[in-house]
Amino acid sequence: MNNLFQITPWFILIYALLVLVGGVMGYLKAKSKVSLLSGVSSGTALLAAWVLCSRIPVMGLGLATLIALFLSVVFITRLFRTRTFMPAGLMTVLSMVATGLFSVSLLAAEGLL
Repeated sequence: MNNLFQITPWFILIYALLVLVGGVMGYLKAKSKVSLLSGVSSGTALLAAWVLCSRIPVMGLGLATLIALFLSVVFITRLFRTRTFMPAGLMTVLSMVATGLFSVSLLAAEGLL
C-alpha cells in the first residue's frame, strides 16, 4: 500500500489540472460559463485536497474522493444527455477511476485495508 500513497497525490494533481483545463476549454469552445465556474471551482478544490494530502492525508483523500464522486455523477448525467464521448464520456471514465483510486487510498489510510 506504500506505493499507493506515493501515486495517489500525483493522480489528484493531474486530475485537478485536467478538470481546471477542461473547464477553461469548455468556456473557450462553447462560451459555457457553467463549465468555467464548475471546472475552476472543482479544480481548485482538488488542488486543496492535493495540498492536504501531504499534511492530513485522510482529510485530503476524503475531499478528493467526494469531489471525484460528485464529478462522476455530473459527467454521467452529461453523457446521457449529450450521448457524446468527448468530453463527457472521457471525464466520466476518468472521474470513476479517480473515485475508485481515492476511495481505496482513503480506506488504506484509515487502516481498513
